Amino acid sequence: MSGEPNDQDGEMAAQLKRGDATAIESLYDRYGRLAYGLALRILNDRNAAEDVVQDAFLGVWRNAGSFDGSRGSLRNWLLSVVHNRAIDRLRGTAKTRQEAQLETIERTAGMPDPWETVALDLERKQILEAFQQLPEAQRLALELAYFRGYTHTEIARHLNLPLGTVKGRLRMGLEKMRSYLQARGVTP
Repeated sequence: MSGEPNDQDGEMAAQLKRGDATAIESLYDRYGRLAYGLALRILNDRNAAEDVVQDAFLGVWRNAGSFDGSRGSLRNWLLSVVHNRAIDRLRGTAKTRQEAQLETIERTAGMPDPWETVALDLERKQILEAFQQLPEAQRLALELAYFRGYTHTEIARHLNLPLGTVKGRLRMGLEKMRSYLQARGVTP
């Protein structure tokens, strides 16, 4: 063992594939803080970040056989698992919030606030305008991710694009929409 991180990661990956429990401990010791930092940055919630990291390490343990060192490092694979689980958690939280909002709306459906309805309609129109201002490539990537629920990997496969290109289009599209909406006084 040369002590190089890639050599150590290669050894850890082999140990994980063999079901060696000490490998997951070593992986956690090496990348646990980094994984937690990533999850916390995405979720902005310590408890949720801890849950996501625990779930990600468990997933790595269970699916160690699917790791392919020729496609990237063990570190990057782990961090992509953490990232995807954190994004999934965000989407789940958003759905829960939407369901709670729908329940509230249903309870008060007989007494709509006309000003709130006008404000929501205006906000929806501005969001739609912002979405329509995007270049088609960014608009399509956002539609697949947020309206159809595709993962970044699924979008890349569907559009036959590199994963990095898909992530870039999503990020740029969201940034452009945010700028457009902030310029019009809508807080996204």
